[in-house]
Amino acid sequence: MSIENQPSERARHMRDKAEELEQAAQHATDPAERRRLTDKALHIRKKSEQENGRGSGTMDPM
Repeated sequence: MSIENQPSERARHMRDKAEELEQAAQHATDPAERRRLTDKALHIRKKSEQENGRGSGTMDPM
């Protein structure tokens, strides 16, 4: 059963990490650091969508 949950758990973890980076970017005072954090968050979100599909972990499989 835990094997079935691994993709959705990984997707959730990636989304959480992206959200943390976005929040850090909002509080960054250095524009270069803000941009770096925002770019990294965007990269993680895109990778999550590629690996797990858009909105992964939120829909029941049919």
